[in-house]
Amino acid sequence: LKAVILIGGPQKGTRFRPLSFEVPKPLFPVAGVPMVQHHIEACAKVPGVKEILLMGFYQPHEALSRFLVSAQQEFKIPIRYLQEYAALGTGGGIYHFRDQILSGGAEAFFVLNADVCSEFPLQEMLEFRQQHGDAHSFVILGTTANRTQALNYGCIVANADTQEVQHYVEKPSTFVSEIINCGIYLFTPAIFQHIGEVFQRNQQELVLEESSNGWQRAEVIRLEQDVFTALAGSGKLYVYKTDGFWSQIKSAGSAIYASRLYLNQYSKSHPERLAQNKPGGPIIRGNVYIHPTASIDSTAVLGPNVSIGEGVTVGAGVRVRESIVLHGASLHDHTCVLNTIVGWDSTIGRWARVEGTPSDPNPNDPYAKIDSETLFRDGRLTPSITILGCSVTIPAEVVILNSIVLPHKELSRSYKNQIIL
Repeated sequence: LKAVILIGGPQKGTRFRPLSFEVPKPLFPVAGVPMVQHHIEACAKVPGVKEILLMGFYQPHEALSRFLVSAQQEFKIPIRYLQEYAALGTGGGIYHFRDQILSGGAEAFFVLNADVCSEFPLQEMLEFRQQHGDAHSFVILGTTANRTQALNYGCIVANADTQEVQHYVEKPSTFVSEIINCGIYLFTPAIFQHIGEVFQRNQQELVLEESSNGWQRAEVIRLEQDVFTALAGSGKLYVYKTDGFWSQIKSAGSAIYASRLYLNQYSKSHPERLAQNKPGGPIIRGNVYIHPTASIDSTAVLGPNVSIGEGVTVGAGVRVRESIVLHGASLHDHTCVLNTIVGWDSTIGRWARVEGTPSDPNPNDPYAKIDSETLFRDGRLTPSITILGCSVTIPAEVVILNSIVLPHKELSRSYKNQIIL
């Protein structure tokens, strides 16, 4: 077995700005560890996974290389980064590197999108495939969404008895099904034949069009629209429905929600990562992750759903809730930080209040997913979490509400519902 994690590239992650300016989105810390580390950990746990390939079109830079070296040491599994020469789509990348994926005689391989958070029921998908379909069938991980939100995802219509996918539509304009695609797949080498057919078809269409940049366009293949739509109803594609947690991480607001889901899971999977109330330590409410190098005053109150990064300083009487504080940030005495991502090396002055509006799914609807809100509605900024880019300085006694502050800004007054450039 192998695993492939699709990490995309620099022109993606626009909804994740200004945080994606400083670090590739897959390395953004969620619940205290880089987003993609949750994927690697899940793959490394599956017996039989011999290699993990990260695939994308980021230039190989220091942060990525450092991360890969430390992940290899921690999980004792070979991890390599394969760089695409251009954005090839979810299917084009794996087709381009098919020799690398199949080397060593891989009998099957997982494909995971990096911008999802999940319990990753990979072992269950393997067992499900043994029970349904044959040795050459493919499995999509699916989950249930409510009727209105399902339109934002790939929708799957499956046979209720066999779970065979009969119909697949990516982001339909009218209601098709409540079962949505989670962006996690189990393939066999036979998938390359189907992707190859799309590639051939693309090439033929380009010959007819004779467009000047045709060579690149034929390589761009989307698994969802180009491959799954054609495979549905052929008896080769099945859906495994999970009841575990799952969410997309498209915007910075969804990172706080994903952090909550992972922190909840830590109580079972990594209790050592959760902070405990200790004499002389800060007051912890709910699930909180604190990096061992952070310095936190004993009168601070943290949680629920708080993640404190490396080298962070938290002063006396500080209150932090539903927030991610990234490495090197400093919260001075009596600040209040709610529903906010505090960027690297940012400083919040004494008695300041930094607050956002959570974009959580509806708690009364078990199948609600997080809405990927547009930044603006009717020409005004949609209230969402507050984001401070890196090295932002907030003076004492000001209030910042529902605002996005770009990196390296030194504010002098309070702001509300603004993007501060």
